[in-house]
Amino acid sequence: MTTTYKNITVSYNDIGQGDTIVLIHGFLENSTMWNALVDTLKYTNRIITVDLLGHGQTDCLGYIHTMEDNADMIHALITQLNIKNFTVIGHSLGGYVALAFAEKHPEYINGLCLMNSTPFADSLLRYDTRTRAIKAAKRNYESLVSMSISNLFYEKNRELFSEDIEALKTEALKTPLQGYIATQEGMKLRKDRTEVLKQLNCKKLIIAGKNDPILSLENLESLKPINLLNISILEGGHMSYIENESDFLQEIVHFIEKT
Repeated sequence: MTTTYKNITVSYNDIGQGDTIVLIHGFLENSTMWNALVDTLKYTNRIITVDLLGHGQTDCLGYIHTMEDNADMIHALITQLNIKNFTVIGHSLGGYVALAFAEKHPEYINGLCLMNSTPFADSLLRYDTRTRAIKAAKRNYESLVSMSISNLFYEKNRELFSEDIEALKTEALKTPLQGYIATQEGMKLRKDRTEVLKQLNCKKLIIAGKNDPILSLENLESLKPINLLNISILEGGHMSYIENESDFLQEIVHFIEKT
């Protein structure tokens, strides 16, 4: 399905009936990443998936796609679909967008899951890494994407999930260079939203990989005192929905039942 937002095409899917769940994919991903979860939940819930700005079948909006830009696009979509409240699950970048949405419209949120994601802003090192990645993307985009996808997996899992990695690379290359750069620039600009996570009055879940090459488990420890927040550490790296699919699905189903 498609809709129009600020003169661009936005791609989304709307399937099932029941309490609404909005699924927001990660960087260099698109709505197809949720296929297994959608198949699990579509018999009991209404599932909305959407391609973020400059990803999948959604057009680029400009030279920088901030978390707020994506949140505003999602707000326009759910308003069009007459959705009043929902549980939101965001993978990596999708978690950043979910928090940006929650800051602006907390009254919509029944439950929030940050999947391989955190409320923290970029560290100086991470900020510099994104800047270097943008320069590398301009030189050889395909090579950079290939390396980036592989590096998201725990090193010991890369051979085991080699077919999944190749499929992810194919989907990732559907993200145009402009979408890549605009989103990297947007992630560099994002602010710390720990306070948003604290103030959100609903069930909250963080799913993290024990060997995630991007996220710091030590930093996640500081979030444990937050009310209504549960943190689940699974085996594997940044791609829990692939590297530990069974436990991931179980965590999500249990979380949705509670919310």
